Amino acid sequence: MAAEAAFLPAAASQETALGRRVFAYGRGATLVDVDGRAYVDLAAGTMTQSLGHGHPAVVRAVTEQAARLVNVHDNPTPVRLDAARALARLLPAHLGSLGFFTTGAEVVEAALRAAHAAAEPGRTRIAALRRGFHGKTRGVRALVQWDVGTEPPAPSLLGYPAYCYRCPFDATYPSCDLLCARLTVRQAVARPDVAALLAEPVQGAAGVIVPPPGYWEIVGRACAEHGVLLIADEVLTGGGRTGEFLAAQRYGLTPDLVTLAKGIGSGHPVAVLAGTPEVLDERTWQAAGGHGSTFGGHPVGLAAAASTLTVLHRDDLLARVRDLAAVLADALGELAEHPAVGEVRGLGLLWGVELVADRATKAPDPAAADRVFRRALDLGVRVMPGGQTLRIAPPFVLEPDELADAIRRLGRAIDDVHQGRA
Repeated sequence: MAAEAAFLPAAASQETALGRRVFAYGRGATLVDVDGRAYVDLAAGTMTQSLGHGHPAVVRAVTEQAARLVNVHDNPTPVRLDAARALARLLPAHLGSLGFFTTGAEVVEAALRAAHAAAEPGRTRIAALRRGFHGKTRGVRALVQWDVGTEPPAPSLLGYPAYCYRCPFDATYPSCDLLCARLTVRQAVARPDVAALLAEPVQGAAGVIVPPPGYWEIVGRACAEHGVLLIADEVLTGGGRTGEFLAAQRYGLTPDLVTLAKGIGSGHPVAVLAGTPEVLDERTWQAAGGHGSTFGGHPVGLAAAASTLTVLHRDDLLARVRDLAAVLADALGELAEHPAVGEVRGLGLLWGVELVADRATKAPDPAAADRVFRRALDLGVRVMPGGQTLRIAPPFVLEPDELADAIRRLGRAIDDVHQGRA
């Protein structure tokens, strides 16, 4: 790390700065650093390794494709058809039109271009949700304001996510009558100048914000009634992490456009924009300036996606996610009563543990979360930090007893920090 600092001015992420680990290789749900120490990877890479690290089918497909053909711009290739067919087996039938990209931010930008191109005259604005995260490119950064550098306030129309633990209206579900959803409709959806609502069905970077029953029913129905396209940003949740291939399916949503990336390529740079043929057609693609890019639809990335999705379908891993979700929920339930834990929330294999300095006031404690992250690494468990919330998104191939043991070690890390032992 000292040698690398001569070339890189700073750690690339909060995790890198806090953890100070140099990982050498991974197998399944285990990471091993250059000093030979092993870690249960409850973050699945960057929530990308749904099949675990180094899955043999993915390694074989990527290796064979790299030896065969690496880049020929956006020309048709056999592996592109393989990836499209693998996606079609898992996506809802109405999302029959596809475009291939490299990253989550790139595919969200493409979704915005397509939405503007398909919009009726006069519908020029995009709505989004507070606390949403859709990438780091300029276009998507302009939608939702995060306190990063000198970025200006977002010009978009912002609705309210269902962050019940920190309700901005000091209300309680269900007596609140889902005021957050109704205000989102009134202020951001039910306007004649709105082309689309871009939203994560479950907000990930914000701390795994899981809407209660009724929220998406209200907002989704309003989008349909007001002619507003619904763009489901499933870069994080898509690919089976919630127990369905799309989180939208958990909420009965029928989005017009869906973005996918992290969960479909086993860590390789591949992303997909899926949409209805009415929105994603030749007319809208051309009007949006085209959807090709230098590395979009890269054959090696598509090989990774085709093999990942084939294994996901062949081995019925969505059922396994649901089974492991029960194990994870039970294990995390024991942490929920810890005095340093404000709330534990999640679904499927995507959970957040929010740490607080005081349970009565709910004062967030990001410094404690940083220390717990480091202590968990010392105990051989890797999670993903993010403010006061530790995010947990393990590979689908983790064994139940291994998962339960890793959560027990995470609980020990929380207790060690709380008791001043770390």
